[in-house]
Amino acid sequence: MNTRLPLPFRLPFRLVAVTVMTVLALVGCTGSGGPAGASEPPSSPTAPSSPTATSSPPQSAPAPDPSATTAPGTPSATASSPASSSPLPGFSDLQPLWPFTTLTQAREWERAFRSGGHQPWHLDPEQTALSFTRHYLGFEAVDRVTSRAVEGREARIGVGLSGAESTGTAAVIHLARFGTGPDAPWEVVGTDDTTFSMTTPAYGSVARSPMTVGGRITGVDESVRVDVRQPSSRDLLGTSCCMSAGGNSQPWRSTVSFTGAADPVLTVVASTGGHIAEVERFTVTAVRTR
Repeated sequence: MNTRLPLPFRLPFRLVAVTVMTVLALVGCTGSGGPAGASEPPSSPTAPSSPTATSSPPQSAPAPDPSATTAPGTPSATASSPASSSPLPGFSDLQPLWPFTTLTQAREWERAFRSGGHQPWHLDPEQTALSFTRHYLGFEAVDRVTSRAVEGREARIGVGLSGAESTGTAAVIHLARFGTGPDAPWEVVGTDDTTFSMTTPAYGSVARSPMTVGGRITGVDESVRVDVRQPSSRDLLGTSCCMSAGGNSQPWRSTVSFTGAADPVLTVVASTGGHIAEVERFTVTAVRTR
């Protein structure tokens, strides 16, 4: 049986029904009972900001290969090279070839040696002569001392090949003390020549590229190579290879071009070989760049 409510009661009921339907419609639009706008994904909580990356400190240059220039070591060239070369103190005509290029460098080593025993081989003319030959000039096979003569502040050290087929002395290295103190290091200043000499360019002269190089040689089927070097650089500044020579005290002559000279004194080295070793004899002279 249908029971109809009186009109006064039906109006409130309709209002309540409309209100309920409106609420249900809103809930359906907004999702599972969440607040309005919850249908959009909430933004992620802000992550703590990472600290600003700072530049790494400049990496130190890799340590130089100890076998590359000298062993047990070579003093590095200083940036304050003199405007012109100066002879060794106490010698009017001897030019510093290696391992130091200036008196300042030699004195720096003396202070380091006195404070911590740094590179004591500089006080040994034999080790200095062998390091010059093997590691600066690059004649690795010339690895033994064949003679020794030390008189006052000068030394002459013969160096040669090892082995049963050794030809004896490849060169006599001339050294002098770089300084006047008791701990002044030994410095290579040239070679004393006999059967293989270099007379051009003149020792201590100013060199320009291209440079004429020559001297005299005694031997058979010789092959002469000329290199130009400086202590501050591992690379050759110039090379000329190879010139046939031979006979009894016969002249030899070559021309070499070079670039990149920065040191006040350059090393000019002529070598010959090819019979039992690549380098069997060599001769060295010093030239100035200014």
